[in-house]
Amino acid sequence: MVVLNPSGDIAAQQRDLVLLATGLMLLIIVPVILLTLFFAWKYRASNPASEASYAPDWHHSTRLEMLVWGAPLAIILVLGAVTWVTSHTLDPYRPLARLAPNRPVPANTRPLEVDVVALDWKWLFIYPEQGIATVNELAAPVDRPIAFKITASSVMNSFYTPALAGQIYAMPGMQTQLHAVINKPGVYDGFSANYSGAGFSGMRFKFKGLSQADFDSWVAQAKAAPPALTRADYLTLARPSADEPVRRYSSIDPTLFLAIVNRCPAAGQICKDQMKSPIPSSPMAVAMANRAHCEPGRPVPARPAS
Repeated sequence: MVVLNPSGDIAAQQRDLVLLATGLMLLIIVPVILLTLFFAWKYRASNPASEASYAPDWHHSTRLEMLVWGAPLAIILVLGAVTWVTSHTLDPYRPLARLAPNRPVPANTRPLEVDVVALDWKWLFIYPEQGIATVNELAAPVDRPIAFKITASSVMNSFYTPALAGQIYAMPGMQTQLHAVINKPGVYDGFSANYSGAGFSGMRFKFKGLSQADFDSWVAQAKAAPPALTRADYLTLARPSADEPVRRYSSIDPTLFLAIVNRCPAAGQICKDQMKSPIPSSPMAVAMANRAHCEPGRPVPARPAS
């Protein structure tokens, strides 16, 4: 299983946490199961020894009470402490402090930025620094931190690459984050882990862990692809479709991802960050906001006090 044999440091730490928690819980579960079987065998009706040890007036044992309550309490304390620490060290919003055990992130290392958009039913990956975009194909250099910004175009999805890190939800009108690193070259599976409609089963992509030279070559190939990802192209791409092939775009609109997060990729739409209230209270307010959006620099008349 990929979850138990990951190729990224964050996923490896999450695996270790799962194994530790499972092992601690088995310290209680296994003895309880064995003792249940032992008591059923020892006190069976056909065992003469069970009658000799019959004690109907027995009601208390301090040693047994300490064992029954003390062992689970100790395990809960250990689990609580471990969960507290890892909840902070594995916070997906927290920049990486290390690439692998005993390998801190070198000073002045700039993470690779990738903007992720969950569409119906495909994945769009935007590389702001490289100025390219891809559909259903993700690549990153080995041992370089990756900073993901994640959103969705319509319904909630979940961005998940088991070899890299845990799943992170992608929600329309919101931006979530994930910091991760891939430590081994290879091609890994990624998919949506949250049901999102008819084409959900085909909402998969390939994540490529590459050397820096191979990543540079991959970027150069993407830049050589003829199409550019404009706002109009994005609106066409965002229409529901299933089992989409890999696509590459040689250039992008640098404001596209922010427009997707703010729910205004089409011309004339009101952006969330330009609204003074979540929902304009009248058609006139909507018309004035749209006019201001379409004509940058034009002030919006103040609404009269009601």
